[in-house]
Amino acid sequence: MAKFFGNIGYQITTETEPGLYEEQIIEYEYSGDVLRNSRRLQYSDEINPSITMNKQISIISDPYSVENFHNMRYVTYMGSKWIITSADIQYPRIILTLGGIYNG
Repeated sequence: MAKFFGNIGYQITTETEPGLYEEQIIEYEYSGDVLRNSRRLQYSDEINPSITMNKQISIISDPYSVENFHNMRYVTYMGSKWIITSADIQYPRIILTLGGIYNG
């Protein structure tokens, strides 16, 4: 089983001025294991197919990740940011399923 160490981006909404809200990304470092490692080409009306990861990463959770798992947006893995398509809490771990490239 491969090991994982990388950043996870959380999208939070903050009030910058009274009545004005902005979304910001905050990154935290996590470690864990790569449970499933595969990829899929997704053909559509595009000339080139899109690459979608079918990776599952199990991270060791902390209180912040458990309370804010719904704000997780991407995982930095192999030099790219990948969208988190699902997060399953299995305390003391969180299982993250990755999808396509994050363009946020």
